[in-house]
Amino acid sequence: MHLSLALAIFASLLIVISLVQPAAARAGLSSSVLLAVVGIVIGLVSELAVSERFAGGIGEIAEFLQNPPINSHMFLSIFLPLLLFQTSLSLELRQLSDDAAPIFTLAVIAVVAATFAIGFALWPFSGLPLVACLMLGAIVATTDPVAVVGIFRDVGAPSRLGRLVEGESLLNDAAAITLFTLLLSFLMGGAAPHPLAGLAIFIKTFLGGIAVGYCLAFAVVRLLPVVRDFRPAQVSLSLALPYLSFVVAEEMFEVSGVVAVVTAGLVFTLGAPVRVRPDDWEYLREVWEQIEFWASSLIFILAALLVPKLLIQIEWSDLGLLIIVIVAALLSRAVVLFGGLPILSAAKLSERISNPFKLVILWGGMRGAITLALALAVTENALISPEIQRFVAVLATGFVLFTLLVYGTTLRPLVRLLKLDQLTPFDTALRSQLLKNAQSDLTETTLKLAKTYHIDPTVADNLFRISPAGVANWAEAGDGEEIADTQRLVLGLVTVAAKERQLILDKFRDRTLSAVVASRLLPHASRLVDQARANGRLGYNRSAARILAFTWRWRLSQWLHRRLGIERFMSDLLSQRFERLMVLRIVIEELPRFIEERVEPLLGARVSKLLNDILVQRREATVTALDALKLQYPEYATALERRLLYQSAVRTEELECERMFEEGMIGPELFGELRRRIATEREMAERLPRLDLGLDPQQLVAQVPLFARLSQEQRGRVADLLTPHFAVPGEVLVREGERGSTMFFISSGAVQVTVRGAVYRLGRGDFFGEMALLSRARRLGDVRALGFCQLLILSADDLTALTRSYPEIQHQIDAVARQRQAMNRTAER
Repeated sequence: MHLSLALAIFASLLIVISLVQPAAARAGLSSSVLLAVVGIVIGLVSELAVSERFAGGIGEIAEFLQNPPINSHMFLSIFLPLLLFQTSLSLELRQLSDDAAPIFTLAVIAVVAATFAIGFALWPFSGLPLVACLMLGAIVATTDPVAVVGIFRDVGAPSRLGRLVEGESLLNDAAAITLFTLLLSFLMGGAAPHPLAGLAIFIKTFLGGIAVGYCLAFAVVRLLPVVRDFRPAQVSLSLALPYLSFVVAEEMFEVSGVVAVVTAGLVFTLGAPVRVRPDDWEYLREVWEQIEFWASSLIFILAALLVPKLLIQIEWSDLGLLIIVIVAALLSRAVVLFGGLPILSAAKLSERISNPFKLVILWGGMRGAITLALALAVTENALISPEIQRFVAVLATGFVLFTLLVYGTTLRPLVRLLKLDQLTPFDTALRSQLLKNAQSDLTETTLKLAKTYHIDPTVADNLFRISPAGVANWAEAGDGEEIADTQRLVLGLVTVAAKERQLILDKFRDRTLSAVVASRLLPHASRLVDQARANGRLGYNRSAARILAFTWRWRLSQWLHRRLGIERFMSDLLSQRFERLMVLRIVIEELPRFIEERVEPLLGARVSKLLNDILVQRREATVTALDALKLQYPEYATALERRLLYQSAVRTEELECERMFEEGMIGPELFGELRRRIATEREMAERLPRLDLGLDPQQLVAQVPLFARLSQEQRGRVADLLTPHFAVPGEVLVREGERGSTMFFISSGAVQVTVRGAVYRLGRGDFFGEMALLSRARRLGDVRALGFCQLLILSADDLTALTRSYPEIQHQIDAVARQRQAMNRTAER
């Protein structure tokens, strides 16, 4: 066939695909269902044309459609990485994390359950090896989310339904294809697999795919800042990643390429948004949506073209086997949904999923192009017997058609029957309030426009009275129940948290916030939204407290410093905390105006006051945390404030240059020169100054009055005996009842000592922990850092060496110890 004719057929298929979407919308069907029908019809017509031996161009076209120059291996290699990667880009991973347990159950456990249920159900009746039956089970275990999610969106089903189905599909493709590959290798090998050996291979290929995908995505994400100002380069990197992950995993390491692509997509989705501008990220996602539309539609229609050829060999006995597949698949999925998910809820691993949700997910298990492509991979494999090839082709194709034509056409009525397309009472009441406010605002705006355009005001006034289906009915549509105060507060918290996230994105877009800090603040802001929606004020406050807490990264950096003497990680985390708290304070201070202008008109003054009270508490906690850092490092705080002002000035200059260029005040040559100069200034403004923790032992020793009389050489010898320690606010340094093997000198900062209910504060120059060290007894109380503290730790052996060299230090320590013994006896009385 001539290349021009092949291109013409390809272009024609694109036109068909484009027309299917509006046709499906008008018919109230899923586009996947209509694509399958169109593909089968085209396949039947082309099969008829070939069998009748039509001559000329029609015969060539029919021959091309019957034997397209693409096989199952090309199907999977070209289209599958694109589909999997785009699905990961479209997911809201922060929201998915709340349903991680049920998604994993549906994606992995349900796949394994379906594989074994279908395989063992078919085995006694098919007369084929168990491995072949299990392989068929793995082939039909993958679900197609495109059709299901599209139906959910059309009927307005709850968003959680779509998240569960999309999350399941992303992971179950990986699990099912990995399992299929394993069983296919056993089938071609001819030996019955040992269960433990099969499990070991499955785990190896799965974990290996995770490792490959993670490493490649990590590298690509780190390359994004290099091409930060070049959208085509960013898209090119993202396009290379799924294919590179698939090929490296499959060919170089012989692990699951599908798992590698899924992992790469998840890592890219988590890391990329904070390394490119928000507008660029949206552009990248839009490009990938177009790629996904082409890929999913083409693979579906090309696979459907081959359905008539696959069904030619069908016999009446095959219908009985197909019924077994349908029943086994449905029952195994029902057991996982109605038996497994309640266990997760009872174990508090997941929020409860209602029975209507489960029923819709059960009926929404449609199969699609990936199932057909896997079936084709078997039929094209010369190492597999013709009997097994026919068995797989007929049952897999029949099952796909059943799910599309039965599930696909009845899922929409089922959602409506279960009333999942209806608004909740809360949303209904909220709609009422929104429409009333909108009508008032629209009336006022229209009257102003009428005055501006010199239109008679009566025309504008009558506009809302004569429109039977328009704005005139808004007031009636707005009649509904009042929103309860608790619901108003929840809505207010969600709205404010969403605004906080938007303000952080705006600062990242304006480059007044570093990518590293944005990557920490944005997930916290998303968590605020989710927790406020799920748990109200309590969830919001808990999430707000987590933003200020010290995470496992900080504990790891402390361990590296104490054990290995590595100070860099602790310094970086502390500088990031500085910037994070400064930006958070600014954002929180901008929210009250938003509440006054946008939230109060909708939810009322009472909710507005409650929201402001909550923000006051957050601001106080943030300022307290920031002041603790400023007290410890005032020079660094000044440097950061100077940097923030410089970044804002550069951004203002950039906006002004763009405005003058758009207005024609400056030409392209001058604009280009100004942009280059601004880019240089921005690079200088974005440099984060390095924070010196000031943990040099000799400098710390010099700040302790106890060692002030020593010479520089003597302080150097003392420093060799002492170990620096950096403590964060709230850190417990000494616990009551533990064995004392060290004492502490405070170089800067303050601690609180609690002994038998009595509370004492110690500051710079004081020391503690010597009582247990001298008496070899257990600690008598707790010591907690009040702020950031720089401490020096001395062990028992080093204390002996120190006091032997400097008796006057021994005398001072003994004197303080006697005073504290007297204070302890007083506290006991």
